[in-house]
Amino acid sequence: MSEPGKAVVDQTGRELGPRALATREKLLEATLAELAICSLRDLKVIDLVKRVGTSPATFYQYFRDVEEAVLQLAVRASREMPAVVDLIEGDWRGEAGLERARAIASAFVEHWDRHGAALRFRNTASDEGDLRFLAVRNEAMMPMLTALSRQIVQYRGSGLSPDEHPAAAAAAMGAILERLASYHTELENVGVTREGLIETVARIVKKTITDE
Repeated sequence: MSEPGKAVVDQTGRELGPRALATREKLLEATLAELAICSLRDLKVIDLVKRVGTSPATFYQYFRDVEEAVLQLAVRASREMPAVVDLIEGDWRGEAGLERARAIASAFVEHWDRHGAALRFRNTASDEGDLRFLAVRNEAMMPMLTALSRQIVQYRGSGLSPDEHPAAAAAAMGAILERLASYHTELENVGVTREGLIETVARIVKKTITDE
């Protein structure tokens, strides 16, 4: 997996120049576009390179296989998550807290709108035990869950019952945010507006953190 600040290399370990980086990026975008309309099982290198106007040999210069390209898309998506963590820090009382929760829910929906195809595969692969995708998912989600748990302790503290655990509550909020952001289009098809979904999730999050 490539890391911020580190040189991107091809399969032989050679650092990529500007033209090669541009081609690699086009192949990643083609992978995301194809993944949005078919399953990974049906995703073929020949279809990806047709979108870009290059050859299979070029694809394999940058990626070992299609799955590795999807992994890179998941890595790229995970780098947006610190911005969500930043939204968690701050005042959660009253209307300010509700506005904060709305911003988090909205950011999640927008995140899935941009990267949904790759994120769905990331989650499926990690649930099936693929350690590479599990590591990427944990890298993306754990800082957010830790921040949510910290806010629950700060705002509810002694108000938590002995049977409640902040980490479990944070994990439940993370699951709600992921699931509804992932399937908000399907909900909209049955009459749930985007605004209504964001408002509902925001109120669940605020209630969990502050019990208000």
